[in-house]
Amino acid sequence: MTQIFLSIAAVLGGLSVAAGAFASHALRDHISERSLSIFETGARYQMYHALALLVVALLISRLESPPTTLIASGWLFIIGIAIFSGSLYALSLTGVKYLGAITPLGGVAFIAGWATLAIAAWNLKF
Repeated sequence: MTQIFLSIAAVLGGLSVAAGAFASHALRDHISERSLSIFETGARYQMYHALALLVVALLISRLESPPTTLIASGWLFIIGIAIFSGSLYALSLTGVKYLGAITPLGGVAFIAGWATLAIAAWNLKF
């Protein structure tokens, strides 16, 4: 699981940097300020949670038998990025308003990821 989460965290972190650069350089003159702000929010939350996934991967690498809550938190961060950031990217680029209704599901995944990480941390024995 460590290798999978580290690899995914690295890819998602790099993609968030690319998304931010794309927003600053390619999108700035082509979409509204509101849409640009929405896109940048997606990139920012993607980076936050790519870093959280990196922490999860490093914790897993230090444990002989990582708890399922720790593994679940990693998957929840990935799902959250896909739904939260993905829906914000799509919303800002297409203007399709109903995509905004999907975004909170990604937020719930983020919150659940942090909650399961907290539970895992509480129960860790180093």
